[in-house]
Formats: sequence, C-alpha cells, structure tokens
Amino acid sequence: MRMPITFGMNQIVSHGFGMFLFAALMPFMRESIEISAWQLAAIGALTQLAYLGGAMLLGLLGHRLGTGRLALITGITSSILLLTMSQLRDPMQITLALTCLAASAAISWGCIVEIVSRCARAESRSTYLSCASSGTAWGYALNGLLILVVVPLLGWQASWQVAGLFGLLVVALTWHMLRDLKPAPFSPAASAALIDSVIPTSRLFATIIGERTALFACLICLLVGFTSMPFSYWLNSYLDELMLPSALGGYTWATVGGTGMVAGFITGKLADRKGHGMALMVIFSGYALGLLAFAYDPGKYALVAGFGYGLMYFPMWGIVAGWVNQHYSSTATMQISGICMVTFGMGGTLGNLLAGYIRETTGSLQSVFLVLTGASLLLVVLAIIILRSSRRALPANLATVDAC
Repeated sequence: MRMPITFGMNQIVSHGFGMFLFAALMPFMRESIEISAWQLAAIGALTQLAYLGGAMLLGLLGHRLGTGRLALITGITSSILLLTMSQLRDPMQITLALTCLAASAAISWGCIVEIVSRCARAESRSTYLSCASSGTAWGYALNGLLILVVVPLLGWQASWQVAGLFGLLVVALTWHMLRDLKPAPFSPAASAALIDSVIPTSRLFATIIGERTALFACLICLLVGFTSMPFSYWLNSYLDELMLPSALGGYTWATVGGTGMVAGFITGKLADRKGHGMALMVIFSGYALGLLAFAYDPGKYALVAGFGYGLMYFPMWGIVAGWVNQHYSSTATMQISGICMVTFGMGGTLGNLLAGYIRETTGSLQSVFLVLTGASLLLVVLAIIILRSSRRALPANLATVDAC
C-alpha cells in the first residue's frame, strides 16, 4: 500500500491544502488582509479556470512529459506556494499564488493516474486510485485540525507554513518511491485490450466523442460536477434559508470528510473484485438516495446527504480512472482523465449558474436541490449501463481466452 498512501498524501497537499485551505482560513486572514467581496469572487473564478487549464494542458501535452518528473515538479511548486502564502498580503499576489496552486493540483492528479495505471498490478489499480483520490478528504480533515489547533496557538500564517513543510516532506517520500518504481508486467489478455499507447492530440476529442468508454467517463464527470459543486456551494445557504441550526452544516461536512476518508479503500476493493460497474452503481445509488432524502426533509436527512456525497465524490475519480484504464493504456488514461477534469469543471460551472438563476427568479433554493437529485439519478442510469455492458463482455472474454 506504499503507492496509494504516498499519492494520497500528494492529494492532501495539492487538493486538500492547495484548493481548499484558503477557504478554510479566509475568515482569519481577513482580519489582517483587506480582501473585498469581488476579489474573493475573482479568486473563485480564476482558480476554477486555472484548474480547467491545467487539466486541458495535461490532456493535450501530458504524454510528451515524464509524469514522474512532473509529479515532483508540481509537488515542489505547491509546497513553495503554500509556504509563500504565509507571507503574502497583496490580494493580487494571493490570487496569482492560488491560481498556480489550482493548475498544479489538476496536473498532479493526472500524473498520479498515469503512474498508478502503469505501475500498479491490474487487480489493485482501482483500489490504489480510489485510495489516492480520497486523500482530498483527509485534506479536509487536516484543514479542520489546522483551524482548531494551529490557528489559535500560532496564527493563520503558521497554518500555511505547516502545510508547505508537509508538502516538502511528501515530495521527498514521493521521490524515494518513484526511484524504485517499475512498470507492472502486462498479461497477453490485458495487452490485447489496450488500444494505441498514446492518443494523438489531433484525435483526442474525436476519441472522446466517438468511443463509448471515453464518452461515458466524461459524461460521468460532467454530471458529478453538475450535482456536487452546487450542492457544496449552496448547502449552508439553503440550511440558513430554512432557519436550521448552523451547526447542522458543520456536522454535514464532517460527515462528508469522514465518509470520504474510508470510502476510497472500500469502494476501490469493490471495483477490483466485483467490477467497476458495480462500484459505480453503489456510490451513485448512495449519492442519489442521500439527495432524495435531503430533498424530502433537509433538516432530518442532511447528514444522510453528507454520507452519500462523501461516499461518491472522493472515490469516484479513482474508480472512473481504473475503469478507463481497462480499455486504454496508462498514457491514454491520463489524457482522457485530463479531459474528464475539464468536463467536471464545465458541469460545476453550469450547475452553479443554473442554481444562481433559480435562486434569483424564485427566491428559494428548494428547486435547486430537486434538479440536483434528478441529475444524480442519471448517474445511476449510466452506472447500470456500464454494469450491464461489463457483464455481457465477461462471457465473450472468457470464450476468447478458452479459444487461445
């Protein structure tokens, strides 16, 4: 488990700290830094665009670069930027640093997908990938720990410094692991299942549109972005609209993080042993049921929605990447994963815009969560299709092996 633990720590640094620590520390930072509301909005928009840009860059050019070297570069970059954040006071400089952190996070995850797909044993890849992706949930928990322990004792600047020093430690551990890492051997059956090792840039988007696995992976990420980003962004506002206790939002997010911290290993094992379609069915069904219950009675079932969110969101990235890797080489999987991150961002943007429009026109967020619930049911439908396709493909593969 050395590989998934190390890459999970990379996710703590790149996503847990790089993407979410600023939001956690913002109330404390505003006491000594003047940041206006429009500057905060600009930071949110620019970091989202930077994440999309990093994902697109990886999808188009990642196959030309050494992913091991690139993983170390992004780790060093993120660590230095985290350390630098403790000294910045100018909102423009803070925005630039956070934008670079967002792009680095997207590139880091794509590198992890390629390395795990190339070096992990086929029967363990989904477990490794989903464990690594769940590192973001551990980042959530550590952000809370920094707020509860480090900020009261040493101030918010020390939180950035602790995050940066942790990042440098992770870089050292990653370098030590990559130094001895070797590609996993391919069986003849597995090799035959793979198409070209690299998808030419000129054919990448044609592959996404024309090939079912790549298309479904991008559709899944689009719908996950459409449902999960508005849920996380508007949850506390909706609870406040309903005049529910503010602590309920805190308990819900604690449930999200706690569930995500353990869901990666469990659902990854399920994907490796029972198939990716089964794992996707479980996590998407849990998510949809949680949203259904929340839409019915937000006050009573907010924690159920948080459980479903944590069950789905963090492991989903690893399970989808593992499923794609069954049909493509490690490099092509990285390319497709880059485009998946782009579609995820597009879905999140579209979902938030729609939620804002509904809130503006109706004056309530109730319809927003009904829409999100409906979209989550589409994820279940996609999982059913993938599950049925995999079950039909299994007898055919067995027949081919017997013939050989």
